[in-house]
Amino acid sequence: MFMVDCYIIIKKISSQEETIVMENTLKVTNVLSDPTRFYIYQYITKRHQDVTVQEIADEFSIHPNVARLHLSKLEDVRMLYSETKKTGKGGRPSRLYRLSDEVIQFSFPFRNYQLLSSILLRSLESLGAEGSKVLYETGKTFGKEMMEQEIARYTNNTASLSNGDKLRLLQNASLMTGQLPALEWNDDETSLYFEIYNCPFKEVAMEHKDKVCTMHQSFFTGMFEALFKDVQLIEKQNIISGCDQCAYKTQVQ
Repeated sequence: MFMVDCYIIIKKISSQEETIVMENTLKVTNVLSDPTRFYIYQYITKRHQDVTVQEIADEFSIHPNVARLHLSKLEDVRMLYSETKKTGKGGRPSRLYRLSDEVIQFSFPFRNYQLLSSILLRSLESLGAEGSKVLYETGKTFGKEMMEQEIARYTNNTASLSNGDKLRLLQNASLMTGQLPALEWNDDETSLYFEIYNCPFKEVAMEHKDKVCTMHQSFFTGMFEALFKDVQLIEKQNIISGCDQCAYKTQVQ
């Protein structure tokens, strides 16, 4: 009897959770089904900073009240976060909107690749130094292979690539992996300042910071080595350490 009761309770809880997940999924898909709202969200992901209602209204040529409605809808499903701040210019405080830290994922049927990543990382950690070495080398290999595929779509002659071409290739490859990058050469084009505003491994990295962050850097090194002979990647900021972005200075030849 006890086992039957437990089964009924568990099944009921499971059913309730499924209902909640489905309702949340429907809310998000409904919000994003509006093209303007979807493009507003995309615009904010590329801004790398807070936005105001007036900025969105100006950018999309819509009335501020309409812009406010779109932003509120995105905030309702926790894709955005807002707070009121004084601008220092007098008058009423402004409401500023930014990307939420919440992760929203759709998978039908359900898949849990984050759990799989944690299991695999813990397995590698159990192998000690050898496991870490394999992880970093694999990350570097994947980064280089991905960059080589991007180069192949662009040209068959890498020697003909200008530094501007290489920057665009790095930008495109980083965007494909969801990292929201910003890249800029220094004046003499011997160093690249490289920032990413979204860590695609953030949730796993929170549990395994050293392993994941070092692997991620190896991934970047592989990307750069597909384009440059000598690469030195120097970390300046780290999202997992509480910074707004991961930032690197990359010295290249």
